[in-house]
Amino acid sequence: MVYQPATGARDLLPLDVAQKRWIEDRLQQVFHRWGYHRIITSTLERMDTLMAGEAIQRQMVIQLQNAEDEELGLRPELTASIARAVATRMAGTTYPQRLYYNANVFRRIWENRHNRQQEFYQAGVELLGVGGLLANTEVLLLVRNCLQALDLQDWHLILGEAGITRSLLNAFPENIRGKVRSAIAHLDRITIDTLPLTEELRDRARIMLDLRGNSADVLQKVSSLGLDADQQEAVNNLKSLVELLESEGEFPIILDLSLIQTIDYYTGIVFEIVSSSESQARVLGRGGRYDKLLGLYHPQGEDIPGIGFVLNIEDLYQVLLSTQQLPQSTPASNWLVVPENPTANAAAFAYAQKLRDSTHLVRVEIDLGGKDTEEIRQYARDRSIAQIAWVKADGTPTIESVGV
Repeated sequence: MVYQPATGARDLLPLDVAQKRWIEDRLQQVFHRWGYHRIITSTLERMDTLMAGEAIQRQMVIQLQNAEDEELGLRPELTASIARAVATRMAGTTYPQRLYYNANVFRRIWENRHNRQQEFYQAGVELLGVGGLLANTEVLLLVRNCLQALDLQDWHLILGEAGITRSLLNAFPENIRGKVRSAIAHLDRITIDTLPLTEELRDRARIMLDLRGNSADVLQKVSSLGLDADQQEAVNNLKSLVELLESEGEFPIILDLSLIQTIDYYTGIVFEIVSSSESQARVLGRGGRYDKLLGLYHPQGEDIPGIGFVLNIEDLYQVLLSTQQLPQSTPASNWLVVPENPTANAAAFAYAQKLRDSTHLVRVEIDLGGKDTEEIRQYARDRSIAQIAWVKADGTPTIESVGV
């Protein structure tokens, strides 16, 4: 019998791990420099926690049940878990809270594809307790800084505003509003043309389909839709955000007010980070503002504003793979310590520990026997080990540099 991973699961071998860590380490350095602190939440969540923010469809959650018959699920994303942790466990905290995560998530995929992946790796941030222009700007500049740290080229940010888009949809009859929303989300002009709409509403839907492109053009188009005072204020805030971002240097933004995320808890700006370095665009991450989510978990129902984003490690990996930036091999050991004979075993272990006690990371292997002198040297060459220490019983080493 050949044992395989469970359907949708996979193993990461040492080189896979080294490449994944290369990405994660660079992102973590950026998060630290911006003052963010890591949070680790439970892999298992109660289903009512996961469903509270309508973050994901129930059938996409891999569900479990414990001895108390509680409905549990493997987390399909991190924002709801962090919102629950902050609202219930960090009472009296000082805001803003800057949190980041680096974790795996699980989703049941119902497409007809054999062995469809169900475990994913993500890194992201949540900026909690503050709203407004500066917080939005910080998060989007942090996105740019992350991609710069990976030396990622040919990317752009698609920026929308969930509040504006939802309010524009309110003009449509409630019984078909969901269909209009779905058609706009999927850029489905055929459905817009066939829905039972007045010509005025059909024109409105067509304009909403075209609210994408250069920020000045999009803002001018949306202003032609007869906005009320709240809608106009939201448009003005979006204009201020774009201007502030562009004042901070080159920022590849596509404004898209037809962008409607499937996650319903977003209340303000929403965005996708897209790579265009390949033959087809690849979504590297997404995020947005959610000012009502934490109130769902707060004991007193207190709303706490929040904004965040997630980067998909696998998608970043696929884009970076062609750039030759990722490690092409696992890190080599610095030393191979070899006892010259059985009486030198204790001395060899002591010498190896002395090397490991360096203030810098030093990788030290012990030869475990069974090889002659030339086989030991060949092993060191095969593993790109820089130096061999042949240790005598009295602890005296003979150092040999290994030529690869």
